[in-house]
Amino acid sequence: FHSFPLPVLSPVQAIVVYTDKEVHGAVGSQVTLYCSFWSSEWVSDDLSFTWRYQPEGGRDAISIFHYAKGQPYIDEVGTFKERIQWVGDPHRKDGSIVIHNLDYGDNGTFTCDVKNPPDIVGKTSQVTLYVFEKVPTRYGVVLGAVIGGVLGVVLLALLLFYLIRYCWLRRQAALQRRLSAMEKGKLHKTAKDSSKRGRQTPVLYAMLDHSRSAKAASEKKAKGLGESRKDKK
Repeated sequence: FHSFPLPVLSPVQAIVVYTDKEVHGAVGSQVTLYCSFWSSEWVSDDLSFTWRYQPEGGRDAISIFHYAKGQPYIDEVGTFKERIQWVGDPHRKDGSIVIHNLDYGDNGTFTCDVKNPPDIVGKTSQVTLYVFEKVPTRYGVVLGAVIGGVLGVVLLALLLFYLIRYCWLRRQAALQRRLSAMEKGKLHKTAKDSSKRGRQTPVLYAMLDHSRSAKAASEKKAKGLGESRKDKK
């Protein structure tokens, strides 16, 4: 018996399709239905996109658009035949379409299906369209605006706090430098006066000694003259 190695088969990776969960549009306006995909294969020349539409409350889905062999095809059946525009780019794995002149009857679910041979296994992706007289502001947008405003106020308050603190510290530093300079001036003046007084004291003592010496000499001289006069008599 001989054993032969069995070939290892790589698992097939399914194609993944992406769309928005829901989109909103106003009556008379237009809306873009985005569709992209991920595939383990290079973009094939046989790449195809198919869009289907299921009305709100309806059971059956109808094909409204198809792209294959590099050409877009708009189905002649349904209310979208003159209102669909192809805006996709297959080389960028984009199969988006635009629906013009929206109406209340357009409410429903749109399904995007992508085939990229040999990668043809995978689930479709769905997006729900809601048409309003006026597009409502989403709660997330309002919440984001509120949070952004609060953060802006907080950042402004912090900026003002640090600016005021910086000015106060700078003023305190200048005042401290001025006080230090004044203290140094006083000390220098005191030392100068002490030095001056120290220099003057010896001079005064010298003057006093000189005055005492002169007085003693004068008294001695006067005494000598008195004695000489007595001797003459």
